[in-house]
Amino acid sequence: PVCWGRCFVRRSRREGSKMLFLAAASRVVARVGPVCWGAAGLSRRLSNPAGLSRWTAVDDYFDGKIAPESAAKRLAREDGAASGFPEHEVSASQGKFLQVLLESVGGRRVLEIGTLAGYSTSWFAESAEEVVSLEVEPERAALAAANLERAGLAEKVRIVVGPAATSLEALPEDEPFDFIFVDADKPSNPLYFAHALRLSRPGTLIVADNVVRDGEVVDGDSTDDRVQGVRAFVDLVEREPRVTAAVLQTVGRKGWDGFMLLRVTK
Repeated sequence: PVCWGRCFVRRSRREGSKMLFLAAASRVVARVGPVCWGAAGLSRRLSNPAGLSRWTAVDDYFDGKIAPESAAKRLAREDGAASGFPEHEVSASQGKFLQVLLESVGGRRVLEIGTLAGYSTSWFAESAEEVVSLEVEPERAALAAANLERAGLAEKVRIVVGPAATSLEALPEDEPFDFIFVDADKPSNPLYFAHALRLSRPGTLIVADNVVRDGEVVDGDSTDDRVQGVRAFVDLVEREPRVTAAVLQTVGRKGWDGFMLLRVTK
């Protein structure tokens, strides 16, 4: 069975090729199995380079208008890629979104789990008084420190090197954070969530990145431990009375993913 979003039908009509489009769809189904397309027109099983190109163009438009990337941020991103680090940092629009969230809750102290090259760290440090960022890889931490120094933000940031689980254990409960960003290894999300609650106060905003994972989060039989880590995290959130939560799906140059936002209530 195939369910095609309305946007695809409209597009095929505009191109005058509805029958050809549906014929191509049937060939895809025969080759890769059942596919269901939502209104965004994205499936992990079938690539959509035209859609990704459009999403990237939209990111570029809004980045230029309301989320301009400073030279220091651009260099941080480029240095990370040149060093062979995974390109897991947020986009400029996402960085600005996180910064606006931080400012909306009046956040002064930020905990970031996963530094990488310090790209998102710099968005936080521009608005916060203090950022504690945890990074397991010394090479990444060193580059992040250099990038933050170049941006003039190093005095606001303390990078803690080592496994996040160990670093989190060492953080005191009597110094709660106003904003906590979880963006590290997904199998450990349940553990990170437990520590985030311990290190929070009523009103703290916790944001977890990459919770949609190209839609794979709905696959309970997935063999991907990152998907299962997110699903275990979601199950904990479902049963946790101390938070109220929402999920925002995102598309853009980073593909199809999403954030979970959790407000600590008690």
